[in-house]
Amino acid sequence: MERLDPRTTHGTPDPLTQGGQGAFAGGAPAGRFDPWSYRDEAGVTGIDLVGYKVEATDGGIGKVDRASHEVNSSYLVVDTGPWIFGKKVMLPAGTVNHVDHDERKVFVDRSKDQIKAAPEYDESTDTDPAYREKLGGYYDDTYSSIPPGTAR
Repeated sequence: MERLDPRTTHGTPDPLTQGGQGAFAGGAPAGRFDPWSYRDEAGVTGIDLVGYKVEATDGGIGKVDRASHEVNSSYLVVDTGPWIFGKKVMLPAGTVNHVDHDERKVFVDRSKDQIKAAPEYDESTDTDPAYREKLGGYYDDTYSSIPPGTAR
């Protein structure tokens, strides 16, 4: 008997898919979650996001302090201000759902609690492959645990 991969969907297709092609409402990427690349439909290409406010699924978390657009290595560093005692968090580009340039807001598809529980950000390790693997794995796990019917 073939083993099923717990990270893939089996059985009835997700009702949010359009025509069975894996295009989710809210812009979730088809197939496997790629933490280090912005989604094509997110509206990020060629835009400097520094200073934009960042909105989690359940409210604001801070402002973009730094933004990277490196191929397969993109991320945002968000200054959370008083929300988590002045700490900064690193959000892989794949968590960006969409950007509202008129409002200067970046919307991510994770909750405040998911972001708060992420591996701690340390500027000296943000390019370290082990840290990036740990952070990418954390957000990959939170992506697969988003309940059906939730904006992704």
